[in-house]
Amino acid sequence: MTPVETASRLGPVLAFRPVPGRAEMPGNVPGTAPAEERILLSPPHLTGTEPTALQAALHSGWIAPAGPMPTAFEEAIAEATGFEQVLATTTGTAALHLGYRLLGVAPGDEVWTSTLTFIATIAPAVQMGAVPRFLDVSEESWTLDPARLERELARAARRGRLPRVVVPVDLFGQCCDLDTIAALCERWGVPVLCDSAAALGATQRGRHAGRGARLAAFSFNGNKIITTGGGGALASDDARLIERARMLATQAKEPAPHYQHETTGFTYGLSALLAAVGLAQLPALAERVAARRAIFARYREALGDLPGIGFMPEPGWGRANRWLSVALFTPRSGAPEREAVRRRLAALDIESRPVWKPLHLQPAFRDAPRSGGAIAAQLFETGLCLPSGSGLTPAQQARVTAAIRKEAGG
Repeated sequence: MTPVETASRLGPVLAFRPVPGRAEMPGNVPGTAPAEERILLSPPHLTGTEPTALQAALHSGWIAPAGPMPTAFEEAIAEATGFEQVLATTTGTAALHLGYRLLGVAPGDEVWTSTLTFIATIAPAVQMGAVPRFLDVSEESWTLDPARLERELARAARRGRLPRVVVPVDLFGQCCDLDTIAALCERWGVPVLCDSAAALGATQRGRHAGRGARLAAFSFNGNKIITTGGGGALASDDARLIERARMLATQAKEPAPHYQHETTGFTYGLSALLAAVGLAQLPALAERVAARRAIFARYREALGDLPGIGFMPEPGWGRANRWLSVALFTPRSGAPEREAVRRRLAALDIESRPVWKPLHLQPAFRDAPRSGGAIAAQLFETGLCLPSGSGLTPAQQARVTAAIRKEAGG
């Protein structure tokens, strides 16, 4: 079967407009009631059309990272985000690694990022020999502080050691102030690679997360708002960059009848099977975002009257997808300790998680340079990610809020 014939055969799959389903807990059969005894932080939420899409991919004969499914998935991501070019990858970390490679990161180069993020943001650069530098976040958004970045860039220019790349992070589905950050970096000729792993469907100043950066990376991990079980994407408006990334993602094979390599590459292409899952998921993106934002609103309404309990702010220039709902517990203002709340939830089989431990506090980076860090450290001490899956029912969420109110004595 030729690729053209396969694309025609898959047409009905690619045209699906699935109705959002309910959360599927691990081990449950689609369409059955979720298990009541455990509430997870952000479980996969299936649409119900994934088996049909997988079956179509299997029948097509395309399974490897090739054929119409990955291409269609990339086109669907481009349509959802507004980026002109997209490469689907095995993971979000792989997308970041390719981004660092494309932007010329070499041993000894400095790479700057927010300290309040997951280690995957910086790990590929460190493994390439780069020196990380961690900057604090702003209280307004919990993302990279543009004012601090501006000061540090000016100082770096004076000493003749600008970073090779600046990597702002869209935290917990909330966009950084990317327009401001990109403008600052452009002033000094520093490219921006935006870690938008958790921000699919989020916007800043009317543009999708990551737009305005030279490159942006997304994740489709099992806990993300749209999942392929594992996968990612690298996006850009520069066709040459994505063309180069595509070559590197397929072991840097040069066009030749034999295997010809001018450099080394990776096996980073997304399989057709996972792309099929993504195609079944993406049409539900708007509904997923609406569901998670509603969950956040219910938490704020149910707990906002308790002393010392606050929530992740949303700056006026952004609209978060609320991938995770994050609450703050400030004991000096009358709230229980964050860990006391987490332990009570755990005892009731409800999963929660502290916000990211700032990277400048991680043993792996004890010697890394940093600028500030007090705001991120305080958020780590008081912040707790609450169950936020888009299939979370009001009854399940009531169990969570009841447990928190009991711990708070409210």
